[in-house]
Amino acid sequence: MANKYEPTIGLEIHVELKTKTKMFCSCLNDPLEKKPNVNICPICTAQPGSMPAINEEAVHDVIKTGLALNCKINEKTWFERKNYFYPDLPKGYQITQFESPLCYEGKLDDIRIRRIHLEEDVGKSIHDKGDYSLVDYNRAGVPLMELVTEPDIHNAQQAKKFAQDLQLIFRYLGISDADMEKGQMRVEANISLNMGTKVEVKNLNSFRSVEKAIEYEIIRQQEVLEEDKKVIHETRGWNDSKQETFSQRIKETSDDYRYFPEPDLPPLNFTKEDIKKLKQEIPELPFARRERFIKEYSCIGGLAVDIFVTFKNLGDFFEQTISELKAWLESGKIKTDIDRLIVLSANYIITEFPKFVPTTGEVKITPENFAELIYMTFIGDISSSGAQEILKEMFRTGGDPSQIVESKNLKQMSDAGELEKIVENVIKNNPQPVEDYKKGKATALQFLIGLAMKESKGKANPNIAREIIINKLNNK
Repeated sequence: MANKYEPTIGLEIHVELKTKTKMFCSCLNDPLEKKPNVNICPICTAQPGSMPAINEEAVHDVIKTGLALNCKINEKTWFERKNYFYPDLPKGYQITQFESPLCYEGKLDDIRIRRIHLEEDVGKSIHDKGDYSLVDYNRAGVPLMELVTEPDIHNAQQAKKFAQDLQLIFRYLGISDADMEKGQMRVEANISLNMGTKVEVKNLNSFRSVEKAIEYEIIRQQEVLEEDKKVIHETRGWNDSKQETFSQRIKETSDDYRYFPEPDLPPLNFTKEDIKKLKQEIPELPFARRERFIKEYSCIGGLAVDIFVTFKNLGDFFEQTISELKAWLESGKIKTDIDRLIVLSANYIITEFPKFVPTTGEVKITPENFAELIYMTFIGDISSSGAQEILKEMFRTGGDPSQIVESKNLKQMSDAGELEKIVENVIKNNPQPVEDYKKGKATALQFLIGLAMKESKGKANPNIAREIIINKLNNK
């Protein structure tokens, strides 16, 4: 049955833009506002006589997205009214684009992008109040970008990866955090088998839901066809707890919305020079960064590269740290193999940073101070455990590592004379592990090193302590 039916999938992806204000008014665009109906005005609540004005920043964000996705840009476009009634739509129509979207005919990997257009978001209905519902209009009028693909996707995993790649691009462009759990990015999937009747599954709010809903719907439609029944052209929802889609309503056509040009807004006109300027504002995108990191930092491996590409702030911090270390090398301040410092920096950022700060959060310490910590660790001034304690304090205060080392007395003991006294004491007081080592038990050596570290209160350089212990035991 799997080979008999070929799935064809297209995605519609809605993204809330993080502009300072809403799409057609000066109300604050604040997705974190918890108090209902605070960021509202006569325009976004559709009071009689109120007149909308276009948010230029939102328009530029959509054009930059289109350029990043290899789209053509419409030099002349306009807004239209999409007429339908729902309680969270205050005007009874939505200002959107239909006939002439801002961007069209793009491509990401092998998936074609039909259009990217700009519209306003609706309010939020609250249905958990018993026998009545409430509406919060804080979200009404928030700039909403809609991206529509061609039906070039053929399985759930491909759809999930495409949505993940888009999310990363949106974050690199800085147009949206695109957090699906917060509703900043919403995915709808149009699914058909053998190019037959299309079913839309709406408002998928996680990448896992995208994958599971498409998988379920493919199997459901196969079973319908196997029973010689017809797939209904409808809109379906996704029940995450039951892991199944459910019917919501018969699908509308574009004629049902009675689109016509928005009379209160002027058309938009762009010159080639306007578009060229916006293209120059596009930063390095994730795929370009991945290729560059693989070439420039080949010593850290592919997994580390993927992490630094996915979590851009960590990748930025890593590069700033390496830039500091390279500057010190060029000035003669330090002397070593830069690749070893690069690997050590990457390892600490990947393994230690998530303990102190979320991957999307702010890194309080400076790259210069972190570079100093890395070099102090590398040359043995501080131990690995000491470095972790210093790093924790740096995240808390943003302090200088050398000052923290001094104030907490964390400088690693590397003086051979001091360590020899500690080692001699350890060997003298622990004859059984010494005997075990001579019989070839490798664990005995680690035990003695651990005792030396304990005796030194964790300050002993473990490598030097190891050498001294081996030399003394072999000559004993």
